Amino acid sequence: MKRHEAREKAFQILFQLDMLEEDIEITIQERLDEEKKDDFLQMLVLGVVKEKQAIDEIISSHLEKWSLQRLPSVEKTVLRIATYELKYMEDIPENVSINEAVNLAKMYGDEKSGKFVNGVLSKIIK
Repeated sequence: MKRHEAREKAFQILFQLDMLEEDIEITIQERLDEEKKDDFLQMLVLGVVKEKQAIDEIISSHLEKWSLQRLPSVEKTVLRIATYELKYMEDIPENVSINEAVNLAKMYGDEKSGKFVNGVLSKIIK
């Protein structure tokens, strides 16, 4: 599985967890078992879940006129994945993480999602 596809699958899993408030362990296992064993996908999903509180604090501290609770789930999920990559995965160039996040936001969000995600992530890397 290519990393772009793994990011998209990670987004879908994490979005589902955020929306449905299901048992995290069961949902992760079910969704990851459906996919071919992919280390990058598992690293993203499990890493974001494990570091969610720290990631949310980072995102919150870089939001202007928004709170994390008010963010639409698409943008929140994309920002969590990208922030995890930026802060915990040093082998991925920042511009790659940001570009992938903007593309996911455009794909799943509205016409302003990509610009919003890009703006927040640009502040995080400064």
